[in-house]
Amino acid sequence: VLCRNLSWNTTDDTLRQAFSQFGTVLDSIVMRDRETGRSRGFGFVTYGTSQEAEVAISSMNEQDLDGRRIKVNLANTRPTGTAGGYGGGAGGGGGGGGGYSGGGYGSALHQE
Repeated sequence: VLCRNLSWNTTDDTLRQAFSQFGTVLDSIVMRDRETGRSRGFGFVTYGTSQEAEVAISSMNEQDLDGRRIKVNLANTRPTGTAGGYGGGAGGGGGGGGGYSGGGYGSALHQE
C-alpha cells in the first residue's frame, strides 16, 4: 500500500501503528532522503492479504495522520528481480490496476 503526503514526523513505527488496525502489517517504511535522512513524504505498508490492503486503503485514504491528510493507494508492483533497493523513483502516481501481490514495496519505487 502506497501512502503519500506523510508528515515529516511520521516514522516507520507510527505508520505501522496507524495501519495495523486493518490487518497484519508485514512491513512498514517511510522513505527517507539518502543524504539528509529526512522523510520524503511517502511510504509503504505491506499486508499479508489483498483484502487487508483494500480495507486499509478505503479506511485511511484522505484521513489525518500526524496532522496531514494522507493519500493511500494500492502500490503498483513489478515482477521480482527489478527491485534493487530504495533508490530513485517517483513515488507519486495512483494505484489501480493489477492485484496486490504482497511484499515488494521496494520494487514500487522504480515506477515513473
